[in-house]
Amino acid sequence: MDKDIFIHPTAVIDEGARIGSGTKIWHFSHIMGGAVIGEDCNIGQNVVVSPDVRLGRGCKVQNNVSIYTGVICADEVFLGPSCVFTNVLTPRAAVCRKNEYKATPIGRGATIGANATIVCGHSIGEWALIGAGAVITRDVPPYALVVGNPARQTGWVSRHGEKLRFGADSIAVCPATGEKYLLKDNTVTLL
Repeated sequence: MDKDIFIHPTAVIDEGARIGSGTKIWHFSHIMGGAVIGEDCNIGQNVVVSPDVRLGRGCKVQNNVSIYTGVICADEVFLGPSCVFTNVLTPRAAVCRKNEYKATPIGRGATIGANATIVCGHSIGEWALIGAGAVITRDVPPYALVVGNPARQTGWVSRHGEKLRFGADSIAVCPATGEKYLLKDNTVTLL
């Protein structure tokens, strides 16, 4: 392991796990073999990262999150406290369904709020913001703000996480950064 990696003495790192430099892994977390964690990540306490999970550079995983096989996070993804992932659509204790794991890609800069549930097989677009307690049962487009159970889109957000208000010209300006965004054909792009 890289000397710039911090691993709390109570954390368990299985053989075959790869951890990028600058990453911190806190109390009682378990990183399983085959997991890949990028540079400069922060893994909170009581987190499980299953085999073949990928976390990009600069991801922040808050306490009590289980990231199951099939989840692939791009750079700078934020996973809020106790958010939940699944990887099988119809689990049964008596039926082995390891060959049925569904992929769940999370785009760069996306945020998943505390206690949100992400049903497997759905993608979360870059810079999307999933509200606390939301239940994701369909794909979420880039920059979308979604809340509720089941989750419904209520607006758009900037890369800074600010709500975007589009004018008649279909342009919005992030109030925090001044970045401009275009809404066209129900798709937001950074100008």
